[in-house]
Amino acid sequence: MTARTPNTALAALFDETGWSRGQFIRAIDRVGAEVGISFGYDETAIPKWLGGTLPRKTVRPLILEALSRKLGRPVTACTAGFAESPELSDQSPDTVAGLVDLGSADMDPSRRSVLRAGLFSAAAIIPGWPDVQGRLERIQADPHTRIGMADVDTIIAMTEHISDMDDKFGGRMARPVAAAFLVNTIVPALKATASDSAKNALRSAAADHCYLTGYMAMDERQDGLAQQYYMKALELAGAAGDHLTYCTTLRGMSVQAVDLGHGPLALRLADAAASASPQAGPRMLAFLTGQQAHAAAQTRDRTGALMRIKEAETAMEKAESRAKAFGSYDPSALNYHIGQVRYELGDVAGSIDSMELADRLREPV
Repeated sequence: MTARTPNTALAALFDETGWSRGQFIRAIDRVGAEVGISFGYDETAIPKWLGGTLPRKTVRPLILEALSRKLGRPVTACTAGFAESPELSDQSPDTVAGLVDLGSADMDPSRRSVLRAGLFSAAAIIPGWPDVQGRLERIQADPHTRIGMADVDTIIAMTEHISDMDDKFGGRMARPVAAAFLVNTIVPALKATASDSAKNALRSAAADHCYLTGYMAMDERQDGLAQQYYMKALELAGAAGDHLTYCTTLRGMSVQAVDLGHGPLALRLADAAASASPQAGPRMLAFLTGQQAHAAAQTRDRTGALMRIKEAETAMEKAESRAKAFGSYDPSALNYHIGQVRYELGDVAGSIDSMELADRLREPV
């Protein structure tokens, strides 16, 4: 029998976590539970893995994600000793090709179970504003197809219609429509010839559409899929020079992270959203700082959370003192955030008061 080569890379990561064998197994089990995978290992598997035995292929992503979450950085198959070199599949495809792959799978009922098994990455590398600007410029335009602002307006209207469908019937009904529209209409438009103004408007509209589709996936707790849509929304918004959609998407990703209990990631995303929003008006400032407060509270940063919620309250007072501006973030939404902050900080009674006030302030539909 040939002796196996010990996996020193995995051993080093395991030592860095400070986990016991049981804690390591339980962490992997929690990741598997998120996507409905029962991986079937116990503590006796750990010395085998460290000794060079490879875990089953379906289990390796669960191990990598558990390590990534604990260590706060991406852990790849290569860095964990599961592969000799980085895999090409670890590299993100270009934006348009990624949209085709993502949307095609999502609109196909036979592949829904595969998408549902996609992991939410708590150590995902979030592209910064300078990284996403100009990313689509290398796309070869189709000289046989040209679009204008009328086409962009149609895409915007269709996205609004799908949003209404989501409100009425839920994402289970609306998301396949959104995915099909993305693949069959938006992607060909992104490849078409257009003026610079039409290109940017189209990319912004496509970013909004991806954000909505990601939100619907998140609403069904398909968090790995939602994260992929959000990442594409960031890329498209950056290519369009659309700070508003870029910041709104980062904030949405923070909401997702805080819902899943990943406080440090939620705070990083909320801070990134706030820092990438130049000259934000008072309502937008309240929208962003309210989420910063919630994320800070989940990390047990009481001082930071209370400071941010005060900033949000001050900004909302300024917004409400002006003429009524468009925006769904209103005093009701702010009090919802205040309730969340109070709950995270242990003030359950105060949280209930804030939630009840939020409900009273909500405008009738």
